[in-house]
Amino acid sequence: MAIETLSEWLESEGIVPEASGPGAIADVARVRDLLIAAARRGEAVSYSDLLGLLGHRFTRPKMRALCKTLEAIDRSASAVGEPGLAVLVVREGDRLPGQGWWTGVAEARDYRGSWTGEEAHAFVRALQQRVFDHWGADR
Repeated sequence: MAIETLSEWLESEGIVPEASGPGAIADVARVRDLLIAAARRGEAVSYSDLLGLLGHRFTRPKMRALCKTLEAIDRSASAVGEPGLAVLVVREGDRLPGQGWWTGVAEARDYRGSWTGEEAHAFVRALQQRVFDHWGADR
């Protein structure tokens, strides 16, 4: 059976979120709202912190599920000319997005440098600043 929806993927990974409610990892609107709030504060958020805001402890399967939600959020943003919000979600250790962001997000696909180090940080900071500017507190 081909997996076609986020819900189907979550089920296939053994993660069955609540159909609705504030803790659902696949709740695109809720996750988007949390990221917009972070953007308005001018902050990035770790994968672990974002999962915590949704009422979950960090696990790799839950992080992968969250990444699918972030992909859906960024596809929708791109369709209406908004900057992607997934760039705000970073690893705790180095404060950079994970590998999936670097390989899957349109803004990052053309980047040819290392995914770590100062060049990567500068690239990510510039994209994050676009998000902060777009969702500034006056919006």
